[in-house]
Amino acid sequence: MVQTDPRIDAFIASAAPFAQPILAHLRALVHGALPDCVETIKWGMPHFTVAGKNVAGMAAFKAHCAFVIHGDGRQGDAMGQFGKITTLADLPSVAALTEKLHAARERTASGTKRSRAKPAPKADIPVPDDFAAALTATPDAEAHFATFAPGYRREYLEWITEAKAATTRARRIAQAVEWIAAGKRRNWKYERC
Repeated sequence: MVQTDPRIDAFIASAAPFAQPILAHLRALVHGALPDCVETIKWGMPHFTVAGKNVAGMAAFKAHCAFVIHGDGRQGDAMGQFGKITTLADLPSVAALTEKLHAARERTASGTKRSRAKPAPKADIPVPDDFAAALTATPDAEAHFATFAPGYRREYLEWITEAKAATTRARRIAQAVEWIAAGKRRNWKYERC
């Protein structure tokens, strides 16, 4: 038995007149494809959950609607996977939507998430000779710099190598050596200590 949430009834009733039939159609379609789904409001928009996990959601705006099937990935530049929906004709077929909803339920039930490509590791930045000489001249700075994690070393190296003028570069090297000797990271001013 399909249980409806009165808050979603109110959401559909308060939507723009063009959006009401679209939202009602999407609601009926989700209940037809997922009879065990539960309606709820999340982030101020109607959502459909299975076993407490988001499967689909819909929203209405001034000039369009949006429909999202969670875990299906973004497709295009507009909202949701189906763009800005202004009429029922903007939606894919009922069979296609039902298939996507079933796939979302399976992903939710199995607990698997779509794998995202891991970002490529960043290439090492070589330590400039003038910076290496300044570190060597200050043993505390050299010792601390050697213990920094690669990301913290990279922050200093990027900051120094991005300087365009020689005077700016020299000033940054002097400042970096002072901070490193004190054991401070590049953006230490913004850390909560």
